[in-house]
Amino acid sequence: MENYEYILETEHVSKSFGSLEVLKDINLKVKKGEVICIIGPSGAGKSTYLRSLNQLEKITSGKIFIKGDLFLHREHNRTVERIDKETQQKLLLEMGMCFQRFNLFPHKTALENVMLAPINVQGVDKESARKEAIELLGKVGLADKADEYPNRLSGGQQQRVAIARALAMKPEIMLFDEPTSALDPELVGDVLQVMKNLAKAGMTMLCVTHEMGFAKEVADRVLFMADGIIAEEGTPEEIFNNPQNPRTQSFLKSILNA
Repeated sequence: MENYEYILETEHVSKSFGSLEVLKDINLKVKKGEVICIIGPSGAGKSTYLRSLNQLEKITSGKIFIKGDLFLHREHNRTVERIDKETQQKLLLEMGMCFQRFNLFPHKTALENVMLAPINVQGVDKESARKEAIELLGKVGLADKADEYPNRLSGGQQQRVAIARALAMKPEIMLFDEPTSALDPELVGDVLQVMKNLAKAGMTMLCVTHEMGFAKEVADRVLFMADGIIAEEGTPEEIFNNPQNPRTQSFLKSILNA
């Protein structure tokens, strides 16, 4: 029996680059299966927050808990406590990440891109990895593109391969950092559809997104970030139909009237 209430938790997380404070005291608790969309203006700290969860950025201070375990505790840019190396690796592998840029290996086919990590990191045998990769490419609507190289795929197709690649590691939580912002508008829908399917299937998801329609439809909770803080949070209904914070109001006005 899983003995944790929250799959992911951050307490008083702050992050500074020199004198610039990008994250200020971020507190968040995420339940298993919850879909959270993070919206807000550029420079609000949204991407930095996601990147700090999987250690691409080191927090300046605060605590990160994964599945109830204290994963990392830092104060004044120094590590106070952290989980042992082996558990740390294991927990990080349970966190999939999709970036704005697809970061696919250009010299590998779509299929090989998806197979790579399970074979090299998890020691999965080639045949099982191949079978699983074919299944995942089917899931993201690209079964017919398995043998294509990234430069032969559209941006939307590359992003869907990137999602399949992240799913190949069987993550328990997926982090999406504006996965559609680098795409041409007509390619966005296919990627969002894949994400909607994941949400329906019960995947825990944290998505930084500019796609307000997606956030309205899929999120259990919407966080509005500005100036390094969570300025407001609530259900999509509350945030989009009745925002309380003036910053949220003006942001949504500018986005929805654009």
